[in-house]
Amino acid sequence: MPTFQTVRGMRDLLGEEAQTFTNVITKARETASLFGFKEAVTPHVEPLELLSAKSGDEIRQRMFIFEDLGGRQVALRPEFTASIARLATSTLKNEPKPLKLFSVGTVYRYDEPQRGRYREFWQSNFELMGSNKPEADTEIILLTDRLMRTLGLQSYAFKIGHIGIIRGILSQDGVDEKTQNAVLQRMDKKEYELALKLVDSEKCRSTLQGLINIKGKDWYDTIEQINVLVAGYEKAKAAAENLSEVLKLITSSAELSLTVEPAFARGLEYYTGMIFEVYIPQLEIALGGGGRYDRLIETFGGEPTPAVGCAHGIDRVVIALQTQNTAGSINVERKVAAVIPITESVKVEALKIAQLLRERGVSVEFEIMGRRMGKALEDADKRNFDYAVIVGERELKEGTVVVKDLKSHEQTTILILDLFEKIKN
Repeated sequence: MPTFQTVRGMRDLLGEEAQTFTNVITKARETASLFGFKEAVTPHVEPLELLSAKSGDEIRQRMFIFEDLGGRQVALRPEFTASIARLATSTLKNEPKPLKLFSVGTVYRYDEPQRGRYREFWQSNFELMGSNKPEADTEIILLTDRLMRTLGLQSYAFKIGHIGIIRGILSQDGVDEKTQNAVLQRMDKKEYELALKLVDSEKCRSTLQGLINIKGKDWYDTIEQINVLVAGYEKAKAAAENLSEVLKLITSSAELSLTVEPAFARGLEYYTGMIFEVYIPQLEIALGGGGRYDRLIETFGGEPTPAVGCAHGIDRVVIALQTQNTAGSINVERKVAAVIPITESVKVEALKIAQLLRERGVSVEFEIMGRRMGKALEDADKRNFDYAVIVGERELKEGTVVVKDLKSHEQTTILILDLFEKIKN
C-alpha cells in the first residue's frame, strides 16, 4: 500500500498548533468587530481573469491555475482583495459607503517552501472601500496594531511608505506603466541595482537612488528629506504630503514603533498610495501588510471607488508568537477532565456528569474505550489531563464522585454539586 504525504508546501495542523491558529483567527474576528468590519466568505476558486488582473507578474506566475470540466480557466485564490473587489462591483455595489469587509481563510501561491512561506497559507484580510481620506489609511494601521497587541506580540514594528512617491517620479520622467511595474517588482525584492537599470533618465535614477538612501524613525524629519529630494516632481510631492497626513493621524492616535521608507515597495500592481508592513525584529519576514488601491474596483467594471486594505499572515504570526515565547498567552485556559465510569451500570449517570461539566466550560474526555479504571487513569495521565472523575455505584448513591488531581495525584471524594467548583479552582 502507498504511503501518502501532504502535497509539497501544504501541511496538517494538529493539537496545540491548530488551537493556536484558531485563537489567532478568533482575535482577528474580534478586531474586525471592534472596527466595524462585516465578515465575507468567498470561494477558494475564482475566474483566472479576475485573479490575474492587477495582481502583478510575481503572483500571476505563482498561481495554481487549471481548467475546470466546463473548459473555463480558473485558479485558487492567491489573496482576498480581488474577490472582495468582485463583490463590491456586483452584490454589494449599492451598499452605503464605507464598505468594510473582513475575510479569513487559506490562500495559495506556488512559492518555494521555507519557514513562514507555504503554498497553502492562512490570512486574515480587511478591506475598507469608499473613502479617500487619510483617516481610512489610519484605521487599517490602527486595527493591525490592535490585533498584534491583542495577540500578545512584543516589540513589533511598522514600515510605512507611499507608492505614489515612486510612481510620481517615474511617470513624470516618461516611464511607461509596464516598466514602472517591473521597477517596483525589483524594489520590492530590494534588487535596487536591477531596478535602476530599467530607467533611462539619469535624473530619475539619481532621484530614486536618493529615495533608497532615505529611511527614518522621526517621520516628520524623514518627510522633510523626501520633500527636498522630490522638489519639481508634482505628483511625488503630493504623495509625500498625503503620507505626512496619514503619519500625523497615526502618531497622534497611538504609540507605534514605525520607520518611514519611501523606497519601500510591495509586489501587487494595484497599490496607488500608502503601503505598510508589520514585522518583529527576530524574523526577516513580514507578519502582514497592505495599502491603498484607488483604481482596482473600476478595473472590474465598477464605479471609481477609493479603497485601502491589509492582510495578516496567520502562519507567520504563529511563528512570531512561538519565537517570542508568547504563544501561550493566547491559549484558552480550559481544564481537561477524564470522566471514568467504573461499571456498565453507572455509564448513563457518568455521561450526565460529563455533560454537566461541559455545560460549565470544562473540557471532558468521556471513557468510550471500555477500559478498566487503571488503564483509563494511565491514559489520562499520559495525555496530560488535569483531573480524573471516577464514577462508582456506591458514590452515586451518596451523590458523590471521586476526583483525582492528575498533577498532584491527590484523590478526594466530593459532592457532585461541588464538582465544577472543585475543578475550576
